[in-house]
Amino acid sequence: MTGRINNEYGNIIIENDVVAKVASQAATECYGVVGMASKSKTTGIVELLMNEHKSKGVKVIVEEENVYITIYVIVQYGTKISEVANSMIDRVKYMVEKFTGLKVKKIDINIQGVRVSK
Repeated sequence: MTGRINNEYGNIIIENDVVAKVASQAATECYGVVGMASKSKTTGIVELLMNEHKSKGVKVIVEEENVYITIYVIVQYGTKISEVANSMIDRVKYMVEKFTGLKVKKIDINIQGVRVSK
């Protein structure tokens, strides 16, 4: 379902892909986030998504003007996961509401892996 905002000038329809792109961009800008993740349906292996496909690491459900977001990420080793997740929730909520005008009701963060840098 797409987001729909009605006002005195007409209707605005916002596709789920747009919300996913805004959310993925906001999430990857947070400290401690290595990138977006996707789990292969055939093998079950988690992979780090490249920039052009990073919105695939976000699932969006829109009900009228309310948005429910699930984000799949890989974090950097040594960062406090709870702090990274809280930072992502705040940033994603702010950016999605700012850019789309839709109300974010819930954001779930799924840490799919930890990256150890050499």
